[in-house]
Amino acid sequence: MHRSRVYALLIDAPEAEAARAAEFWSAALGVGTRSDPAEPQFVGLHEALPGLVTAVQSVDDAPRYHLDIESDDVAAETARLVGLGATEVSQWLECRILRAPGGHLLCLLPVESPPEVFDAQARTWP
Repeated sequence: MHRSRVYALLIDAPEAEAARAAEFWSAALGVGTRSDPAEPQFVGLHEALPGLVTAVQSVDDAPRYHLDIESDDVAAETARLVGLGATEVSQWLECRILRAPGGHLLCLLPVESPPEVFDAQARTWP
């Protein structure tokens, strides 16, 4: 058995537009931004969606939205979602990038939330 939960909603913007996209979404949603020098590709939109990390991500691809799902067993969650029809696209560090039926990307990553949040909100899978 393993557990997983939706962790984040990412607004992917092409590199040249990412700063402007972050400014737009910050103003549109009425929230502040936060950046971490260790992860310059992300601009957090603080409390845009309570309970979820929400951020603009600079990408070298087309604009899109994607979900991050955190799991206490990334391999098992990958297998579960592939069994439901997703296809594995690539791997980056400990994260797996999948494409869901319909074409949407999603990322699977090890647990990032505080333990009490993950324990309270994660679903358990066989």
